[in-house]
Amino acid sequence: MMLLLKVLRIWKNEDINLDKAFKATLSADVYRIHSLPHGGPVVLFRGGGVRTLDVLLEAPQQEIENIISGEVIRWSGAFMEGQQPVLIFTTEKDEDFFVYIQKPKLSSLHKYKLEQQESAKPLCFTAHITNQTVTLLCLYSNDSVYEVLIPLQQDTEEKEEEEEILSKSLLLNLSVSGAVLKGTSLVVLDKDHVAVLGSLAIPGKEPRECLTIWNTKFQTLQTSKELPLGTSGQLWCYEEKFFLIHGKVLTVIMYKCETSSLAAAVGKLKDSQTPDVSSFVNWNTLEDEELVVSFQSQKSVALKAESRMNLRSRRSTVPEEQPKTLSVGELLLNLKDASTYVLETELKKLMAKAPTPDLQATIGYVVTALTDRCKKNPKYYPRNFLQEIAETRDLSYSLCPDLMAVALEKKDMHLLQICLERFPDIPEEVTYACLKTFLSMSEAHLQKIDVNLDSVICYIDVELDNKEFKTEIVENGFSAEMDQDMCDTKIPKENQSRSDGESCPVGLQKAALLNAILHSAYTETFLLPHLKNLPARQAILFLRYLYYLYVKCSEKVNTTLPGIRSPTINQIMDWMCLLLDAQFTVMVMLPEAKELLSNLHKFVRAQVRFYSQLNKIEGSLRELQRLNHLRESQTYSIEVLEII
Repeated sequence: MMLLLKVLRIWKNEDINLDKAFKATLSADVYRIHSLPHGGPVVLFRGGGVRTLDVLLEAPQQEIENIISGEVIRWSGAFMEGQQPVLIFTTEKDEDFFVYIQKPKLSSLHKYKLEQQESAKPLCFTAHITNQTVTLLCLYSNDSVYEVLIPLQQDTEEKEEEEEILSKSLLLNLSVSGAVLKGTSLVVLDKDHVAVLGSLAIPGKEPRECLTIWNTKFQTLQTSKELPLGTSGQLWCYEEKFFLIHGKVLTVIMYKCETSSLAAAVGKLKDSQTPDVSSFVNWNTLEDEELVVSFQSQKSVALKAESRMNLRSRRSTVPEEQPKTLSVGELLLNLKDASTYVLETELKKLMAKAPTPDLQATIGYVVTALTDRCKKNPKYYPRNFLQEIAETRDLSYSLCPDLMAVALEKKDMHLLQICLERFPDIPEEVTYACLKTFLSMSEAHLQKIDVNLDSVICYIDVELDNKEFKTEIVENGFSAEMDQDMCDTKIPKENQSRSDGESCPVGLQKAALLNAILHSAYTETFLLPHLKNLPARQAILFLRYLYYLYVKCSEKVNTTLPGIRSPTINQIMDWMCLLLDAQFTVMVMLPEAKELLSNLHKFVRAQVRFYSQLNKIEGSLRELQRLNHLRESQTYSIEVLEII
């Protein structure tokens, strides 16, 4: 789900193009959408109004009340209390902070005022609900966490004239051995644990950003991890996962809270005493990030796989007698200056290991190491190795963001074709760069390149004598004569082959590469600005090919081209419309595009008329189908149906 001001978009997993997802325009600006695992999404508006998503979609233009006046929402959270969703949000006005608790299904609203503190003010909030009581945790600017208890009142539609003032109590001081944690984000993990992201200030040293886990019951620091690549200052928590930006990478860390006890709080709890609680602590996700980024000279790496940790001290989890094994990051760091043969041999061994939860991220590290060496040594390019990895491994653009850039630089058309067909998350800028490269390459050069032709070989024939690309025609009611008769126009014979789309305007190799472009996922809003920069002659050539494919699909009874990974009619039409939107003004001004646009218009108009005629006899065809069902199978008869 995505929100743009008052526009709400909802899409499903099978939706590729965000622009074609369901869209609803709302009557008020939205602050945030909260997702509840068992209660459905809840929408909070900037004016303080709350609606469940199903109620909102029944009437998107319904009036939304303004509950707050002159206040700004600073934080919000959604929870389930029994079967009812509860939404809590805090606001600020003139340095005063207020707390609102709403039950949207019961039209219940309660407002409170937070007790003021002259020496400090709240920086962020988090909350949880236990036994009909809201526990609001507030991180203050004096490096302390305060607790506010708010009992859930009986549901009533009556609103109190004066808000109740909430008192707070000190829960936690964020200081250990003289070091103070300047927190920027706070999340609650369970009733006894919180996570704080911030900067650790040690006297005489530079502040260091770190993620810390605290036991609020025993006032202890449970575990911490330094984040040398820096963060955005934001920490999110959802379904036992941390989400944070580490450097330029979104890092996801799984955690499991253990039973709170004094022994666990000081890291002395033995595994045998709590067999039902995991004692494994693993910060390897962050450690591998740091080593790989160091290997890359501080360049961004792939999206990292999830790692699992629990809230225990790391020192008691790994047996001392266990032999040390190198992590992926350490291995890559050791191979930084290795020879080409040693590098590729070790990387192949790494990929050949048994599948693990982190295998996909490991492959991403391998590709990153190879592309990094390619950039440092222009003469080095393991073409076959990279193609093999891209073709046999389940990769994505985010796992190896430099792979396609290196392939473009090396003019590796086959690798680009594989990436376009397999990667689900290619940025539109990269897709456009590939399209421009494909269109600019000469046919003579492309014929020397090894490209997968499975998507074109079944519907394009090549005659080497005259170098003309011809196709097999299977009529579906769209012959040249019919097109001309319906449009009352005549096409010159010398141009008829190209006008009707019977000859392919590009060679086999270029057609296969363009088909890979058609298969790539994109968002129209982001791709359109790039297509406007496409040179006019390349745009016309691409449109000719799209028109050719459009005609070929229309000739088939099922509007489907034969072959493996052949483009669909929807992909062809979407790209044709997108290209015309981006280049229409330019094409109208070019004389060489006039005939193409005219023929495209005629063909589309012929199709519209043809389907219009089919719609007229739809009722008669349905009646015939009904009679066939009613007819007894034992009898034989000849019936004549007159279609008027």
